[in-house]
Amino acid sequence: MKTAEIKRRYLAHFEANGHAVVPSAPLPAINDPNLLFVNAGMVQFVPYFLGQQAAPYQRAVSVQKCIRTPDIDEVGKTSRHGTFFQMNGNFSFGDYFKSGAISLAWDLITKSQADGGFGLDPERIWPTVYLDDDEAFELWHKQVGVPAERIVRRGKKDNFWSMGIPGPCGPCSEIFYDRGPEFGAQGGPEVDEDRYMEFWNLVFMQYERGAGAGKEDFPILGDLPAKNIDTGMGLERMASILQGVDNLYEIDEVRPILDRAAELTGKRYGAHSGHAASESHPDDVRLRVIADHVRTALMLIGDGVTPSNEGRGYVLRRIMRRAIRSVRLLGWQERALPELLPVARDCMSPSYPELAEDFDRISQYAYAEEDAFLSTLRAGTTILDTAIAESKSAGKPALTGERAFQLHDTYGFPIDLTLEIAAEQGLTVDEDGFRRLMADQRSRAKADAQARKTGHVDLSAYRGVLDNGGPVTFTGYTEVSRESKVRALLAGAGVPVEVAGEGETVELVLDTTPFYAEGGGQQPDLGLITVGGGQVEVLDVQQPVPGLIVHRARVVRGEVRTGEAGLAEIDVTRRRAISRSHTATHLVHQTMRNFLGESATQAGSLNAPGRLRFDFNTPTGVSPSVLADVEQQVNEVLLSDLEVHAFITSQAEARRLGAMALFGEKYGEEVRVVEVGDYARELCGGTHVARSGQLGLVKILSESSIGSGVRRVEALVGIDAFRFLAKEHLLVSRLADLYRVPNEQVADRVEQTVSQLRDAEKELEKLRAQMVLGGAAAFAAGARDVRGVAFVGVEAPEGAAGNDVRTLAQEIRGKIDAARPAVVAVAARSGGKASLVVALNAAAKGRGLSAGDLVKAALSGRGGGNADLAQGGGVPADQAPTLLGTVEKAIAEA
Repeated sequence: MKTAEIKRRYLAHFEANGHAVVPSAPLPAINDPNLLFVNAGMVQFVPYFLGQQAAPYQRAVSVQKCIRTPDIDEVGKTSRHGTFFQMNGNFSFGDYFKSGAISLAWDLITKSQADGGFGLDPERIWPTVYLDDDEAFELWHKQVGVPAERIVRRGKKDNFWSMGIPGPCGPCSEIFYDRGPEFGAQGGPEVDEDRYMEFWNLVFMQYERGAGAGKEDFPILGDLPAKNIDTGMGLERMASILQGVDNLYEIDEVRPILDRAAELTGKRYGAHSGHAASESHPDDVRLRVIADHVRTALMLIGDGVTPSNEGRGYVLRRIMRRAIRSVRLLGWQERALPELLPVARDCMSPSYPELAEDFDRISQYAYAEEDAFLSTLRAGTTILDTAIAESKSAGKPALTGERAFQLHDTYGFPIDLTLEIAAEQGLTVDEDGFRRLMADQRSRAKADAQARKTGHVDLSAYRGVLDNGGPVTFTGYTEVSRESKVRALLAGAGVPVEVAGEGETVELVLDTTPFYAEGGGQQPDLGLITVGGGQVEVLDVQQPVPGLIVHRARVVRGEVRTGEAGLAEIDVTRRRAISRSHTATHLVHQTMRNFLGESATQAGSLNAPGRLRFDFNTPTGVSPSVLADVEQQVNEVLLSDLEVHAFITSQAEARRLGAMALFGEKYGEEVRVVEVGDYARELCGGTHVARSGQLGLVKILSESSIGSGVRRVEALVGIDAFRFLAKEHLLVSRLADLYRVPNEQVADRVEQTVSQLRDAEKELEKLRAQMVLGGAAAFAAGARDVRGVAFVGVEAPEGAAGNDVRTLAQEIRGKIDAARPAVVAVAARSGGKASLVVALNAAAKGRGLSAGDLVKAALSGRGGGNADLAQGGGVPADQAPTLLGTVEKAIAEA
């Protein structure tokens, strides 16, 4: 049975049993500060479990895209660990509980395939339950009929589920399938979890957990508002069972990628492995890693993640580099992703057709990342070769852990390649030292991440206000002032208060409001709310829980009471300036796509009064000429004075109309579309102008990189753009007066002046060098004898360049008879610091002298170089003469 068919049957089974079918949330967990990626099917439903929001349905079913990376080192080694996977889940929000969840699961997995089920043999199914969950045990035994000896009780580590952070949790019941004796030992899941494969976890979500480490060390804070069901069936695991393959890497959505990698590398998958995961040949493990990671990269880039050095982008980069590295270790040295990524697309597009539609963008990022990594490998190999040569010359049998870690951490050079190349040269690597440094780094990163984690903040005060009065009505699309009533006042820590006096800062909730809450890149409205005899100044507006608009305000006059009526008035000038910026952002977005292609998708924005910041994905920089064309086209749209129109429609209709949606955003069934004539159309909840002509002018200030594959444009809008251009005009006019040329010739004259200055600087450098080097013969003639060594110790003219100082030392050395041992030391002063260069000839080296040793003797161990030329510095300038004396003394004592 194909994976796509398993998915279809799962959804159909639960839809027929009254469950609403909910689309997968995007992989980036944008609404949860504790998660980089969605790692379970229940993540998008957390607010319903916690009671922060009322669920729009009592029963739901989904197939959720998930990423889990903590076990990334296990990928390929077991039958069940995958980085990207799909989680079939059915959910109940205060509706059915344990009995319903167990019955629905049993019905689907044991019903014949002809009747729409999966047709598993009931005699090979093993359920597990939490240690003291007698109710679940009895349901499996008496309601379903599973023999007691096939129901296993397990502890908190295995059968108590949470997301690993504060939030909903509860005991669970896992369902295992016995794949037969060829996969391992008999005796149930406690004995062998490869033979007995877990494929479904039924979580009885009824508690809220607190902060704590690991899977067991956390407190239970209390009961959730209702008893809920959260289940997760691994789609890939079920596919491996129904398709009769050994592991999830061999199912129909993964195996073709593996086969293509085997074909490229000349390997024969499975030729040297057994059925059990523990019997896998290293080549097969690498092929599985390649297949898993290429598919994962496809799905992540498809959901808008791009490679970078931090956060989600770093996870993607690490996954891609592991795949590329594995291909090379198997013998393929050419670009691999152009061969593998299209295969992954063909495997996954039956379930996710958008991957085929968006493949040009996806492949651009993927192929550029591979090219960059191959350059890293080449550079790292050169550095490694140097390190190996140094170790050999020093007679050391191993590379230090510090050097291996530097290659890995600074240059991105994989440790297994370091091990392999070192072994080819007859050296080992201090792996223990490397692992220790890696562990230290991970510990620091983990501590930093833990410090940033806050869990799910206590939103009970806001939920209480929302439950008591319902959602706040936002009227700001059509009006800038509104009479309303104060529904609630909240002091610090969310404590409700009845009254707030002058000078106090409170959070204020109205029944209706024209104030826009910050969101979608748009800054919040500011303004005044007059209530009775009091008045508050609105400092910020947020939406802590969906549907509740909260004004953070300071009482500037009198006092404000709960229940009083008042007038809310936004700062109209600020609102109009922000609305112009937001509309301009849409136009810049669309125009960038016009010139750069559809891959130029928005990655973030800021819409502030009179200015905008627009981040977008693109593999390469934008040339100045293209940027100028973008600016011109945007301003031509302003001249066209197109109508700006907003309307509510279904998500499906918005897609049909071609409205752009942002990667990583989760939209409801109803969406708001903003269109500027027929030029731009985008899903957006922000405020906008009525016509494009109201923007007046858009001036792009800059374009720059803010990360791998992400660029940033900053621009001014309206009067702010005009003021900027006016200042620029004054500056150009001033320069034109100074040069006595027309404005249009200023740039040429400035360029000419800069060129002349550079030429003058080059001439000065030549003169300085001649001055420094002119005395080389005289310095050599004045060499003093120090125990049979001709020693010259001189100071270069103050401010001499480093290259000139080195050249002077070498020039003096060259003018001393080569048969006579000679050491030349040149000290220099520059910028308040002293430096030292030491050069010696072959005859001096024959006496056992070393330039590197002499520099380190003078600088207390600092500096570096080789035996015949070395340098160092960084000491106070007045120590220059002392450095020369120390070198002379070291020669005398050698």
